[in-house]
Amino acid sequence: MRLDIFLPFLRKAKKNAPPPRDGWLLRGARKILPANLFADRVAGQPGLVRRTLKWLGPSWVAAPWRRVIQGVCFVLFLVLFYYVCYPYTARPSQTWTAWQPTKIAEDQAIILEKPQGEIVGLKPGMIVYAADQGSWRVNEAAEGRIVLAAEKNVPPEKLEDLRFSLGGPWDLSQDPPGKWPSHYADSLAAKEKIHAESFLIIDPLVAISTSLASRTWAWSLIFAVGILAVGVIVPRGFCGYLCPLGTLIDLFDWAIGKRVTRFRVADDGWWVHIKYYLLLGTLVASMFGVLVTGFVAAIPVITRGLLFLFDPLQTGLERGWHQVPPMNAGHLLSLVLFVAVLGLGFFKPRFWCKYVCPSGVVFSLGNLLRVSERKVESSCINCNKCVEICPFDAIKPDFTTRTSDCTLCQSCGGVCPTQAIKFVERWNRVELKIENDPPTRETAIGRRGFISLAAGTAAGIVGGTALALGTKLSGANLDDPNSPRPVRPPGSVPERQFLELCIRCGECFKACPNNVLHPLGFQQGLEGLWTPQVVADWAGCESSCNNCGQVCPTGAIRALPLAEKKVARMGLAEVNLKTCLPHAGKEACQLCVDECVHAGYNAIEFMQVRTEVDAAGQPVEGTGFVAPVVVAEKCVGCGLCQTRCYGINVLEKKLLDESAIIIRAGEGKEDRLMSGSYQELRDAEAEKKKASSKPAGGGDYLPEFLK
Repeated sequence: MRLDIFLPFLRKAKKNAPPPRDGWLLRGARKILPANLFADRVAGQPGLVRRTLKWLGPSWVAAPWRRVIQGVCFVLFLVLFYYVCYPYTARPSQTWTAWQPTKIAEDQAIILEKPQGEIVGLKPGMIVYAADQGSWRVNEAAEGRIVLAAEKNVPPEKLEDLRFSLGGPWDLSQDPPGKWPSHYADSLAAKEKIHAESFLIIDPLVAISTSLASRTWAWSLIFAVGILAVGVIVPRGFCGYLCPLGTLIDLFDWAIGKRVTRFRVADDGWWVHIKYYLLLGTLVASMFGVLVTGFVAAIPVITRGLLFLFDPLQTGLERGWHQVPPMNAGHLLSLVLFVAVLGLGFFKPRFWCKYVCPSGVVFSLGNLLRVSERKVESSCINCNKCVEICPFDAIKPDFTTRTSDCTLCQSCGGVCPTQAIKFVERWNRVELKIENDPPTRETAIGRRGFISLAAGTAAGIVGGTALALGTKLSGANLDDPNSPRPVRPPGSVPERQFLELCIRCGECFKACPNNVLHPLGFQQGLEGLWTPQVVADWAGCESSCNNCGQVCPTGAIRALPLAEKKVARMGLAEVNLKTCLPHAGKEACQLCVDECVHAGYNAIEFMQVRTEVDAAGQPVEGTGFVAPVVVAEKCVGCGLCQTRCYGINVLEKKLLDESAIIIRAGEGKEDRLMSGSYQELRDAEAEKKKASSKPAGGGDYLPEFLK
């Protein structure tokens, strides 16, 4: 078994030696591509391809396929994060209003006209809907004139009626009248050819730690097992080829890190084993129900870092700077952490990957089951070029392999002048060089090493335990029913499990239209830091969107179909009777009612308040106000009412200091299910209310005024 995919070192062929034989791929390429692209293997002269790769850097000319795979994966990661998760490619259903039917032709086609009527989006062949008139196919569409043909669901008697009376103006729409809007959900589903959270679900530390913390089976464990299985063939292949954080660190080291050398450290300091103790501490904390993966796992670190660093720029440039939500202390801490990860490159290139990253340790432990391995043959001349180019400190001083660190990146194979390096099956023993020549000074663990190992292990256990206990003591305080609860996204699991499952990756923030979700600061201490909360003063949850659950990699937010999401309660709207303008008798206002009706929930109704009465006790006509009342069983806590009240009455008119209707979470105000149907929950509540409204002996329902 040979897994060599590096570009062999180019050297001049020996005199009278047969020319080296090219592989089948290279032979085929030589037949169809210009000869100047390829190296002269006899004379040892590089071609245009090699010269270009050399200009890009030594690792490119040594292992170009690895660099190409890295680049493709990094671009894919950026596309998934900045395009697939970006919600503003969605477009709501179009409408075309006030088209007047003027004639019905013999072929049952109806001609509609409207002076200077725009037909943007109307194309021949598409189906449109007219209220109370069924569905129609567009035959022709020109400025000011549309020709529609009846679909099968338009009954003949309707066409016959239209012959006698074409009626008033028609309003046309892309969707049937009354259909629940779904453009945000549809847009994400159409773009998500690959799961937006793909890189998160293949980070094994994410799956393992969330399963330990929540004591449940995380669905991403399946993908973690899959990538670890691939690692049996390509040990630590995730680190060498796929990880976008590793690629970003490479870019940083190339652009900045290599230019600053004053902080360089040795290869054998105390920091060499930090990653093992960090992994131990992370898993210990998870066993106590505290998830710190968001601080240390590779993919959450890069997703949240790129979110806080570049999402404001994308939003500001594309939608306006007023749409960029404010930052808090949590944002700054995350950015400091992200910059620190990159800044470690000043100590050594890829310092994070070599010595710190606990995600990489999981793959290192997986290397114990490897079936392939880097081997060095006896033709090795001890030139040290492989050591110099190795990005993972995986080559010993005797030029053999530290198998737990090797990622099979194959850069070493491409710089070996004697082609002594091969990537073969683990049990291959053909023509191998003598180990410990030159001496590595690496021996079996001695007393000092044992003490160091014991101290590091103890530090990992004690540190993880102390972090877990400290986080719990200064955390969310879930045992106190009076402790305020943040409003979580629709479909969030119960709060305790939510904090144990959420890895603070930031995917839900990126996928959320209008930035309804904001990262929590330190209101719940470290336990709730960077978790998503609904900030209804900023925006309300769109009725056509279920994106947050679709991109969540751990199930902290359940992936709900839109039909389930629209009945899942995030909280309950509460009207402040002292500040609400009509309740306080200041002026008429129905902003919240209009917004709720427009969203399709119809959860706020009117009641008459402050009506004056005459001497006979009769209401005086023209007095009082109609004021909003929340129908609790219909309200899902979307926050659109609060957004509207805050935007108009607080910001624009400055009539209030805060919104008069506010979404509250807590016991009895939200649905937090680990599993099951929200629709069934609503149906059960409706049945219970229906039963309780009957007289004790059964029979008909009581009239409303007698209840």
